[in-house]
Amino acid sequence: MIKISIDSASDIDKNEAADLGVSLIPMTVRFGDTEYFDGVDLSRREFFEKLIESDELPQTSQINESRFEEHYAELTENGDDVISIVISSKLSGTYDCARRAAEKFSGKVRVVDSLNASAGERLLCMYALRLVRDGKLSFDGIVDELEKQKTKIRFMALLGTLEYLKKGGRISSAVAIAGELFSIKPVISIDGGEVKLIGKAMGSKRGRNLLTQFIDKYGVDFDMPHALVYSGLSDELLTKYVSDSERLWLGKTENLPKFIIGSTIGSHIGPGAIGVAFFAE
Repeated sequence: MIKISIDSASDIDKNEAADLGVSLIPMTVRFGDTEYFDGVDLSRREFFEKLIESDELPQTSQINESRFEEHYAELTENGDDVISIVISSKLSGTYDCARRAAEKFSGKVRVVDSLNASAGERLLCMYALRLVRDGKLSFDGIVDELEKQKTKIRFMALLGTLEYLKKGGRISSAVAIAGELFSIKPVISIDGGEVKLIGKAMGSKRGRNLLTQFIDKYGVDFDMPHALVYSGLSDELLTKYVSDSERLWLGKTENLPKFIIGSTIGSHIGPGAIGVAFFAE
C-alpha cells in the first residue's frame, strides 16, 4: 500500500486529512509564549483571530528530523510505502529534515519537495492521491510523475494589506505607508519555490483584474486539481472575485474548491488576501 504524508503548510488540517485519507504532520506556530500544532489544536479561523489581535507576528517552526522519523516509523510499520510531500525547501528547512529522516527507511519513504506552500502544495497532494487511487503507476512512478508535474503548479495571490509584510521586515515602513496611502495592491506568486512580487495595482478592482491577467497568461488545466483561497475571517472578497472573473470558470469546471489560508503564508500576508492555485496548461 502507498500512503501519502503532507505537512500542514499545505493548509490541510487534521479533519480534512482524515477525510482525504492522508497522514498530516503539523508544523508549529507560536503566539508569544504559547505554541500550537498548526491545523491540529489551532484552526485556520482561530489563527486569524489571534493574528488580528496580536501586535507581533507569530513564529512558525519547521518540522524537525526526529518528528519526521517518528511519523515515518508509524506509517511504514506494516510494510507500506510513503510519499511525503513537504513545503518548498526554499521557504523552510523542513524538506532537509524530512529527507534525512527518510534515509533511515531503506527506500520505503520518498520525500517530494513541493517547491510550493499553501494551495500550491495542496494541489500536489491532491494529484498524488489521484495517482495512488488510479493504481496505474508504481511507487517510484508516482514520485517521478509528481516531480515532473510540480513545476506546472502556479499559486498567485492578491494581498489586501501591506501591514504584515512590514511587520515581517519584508518591506520598509515607508513603502508600506506609501502603499496604503495610494491603495497599492500587490500580486505575489510562488515561483521556483520562492515568494516573489509579480505585479501591483492601484485599488482593489485593478488588483483583481491584474490577478486575472496573470491567470490568463498561463491558462488553467481544469483536468488537474485547482483551488481558490482567502485569508482572514470572511470569504466575501473571494466570492466577489469569483463573480467578477466568471469567464475564467464558467463552463470549464463544476467545482471551485475554496479554502482558508493557514499560518505558514497567512503570517506574512495577513487577512484580506485572495489566491488561485492551478496547474498551467
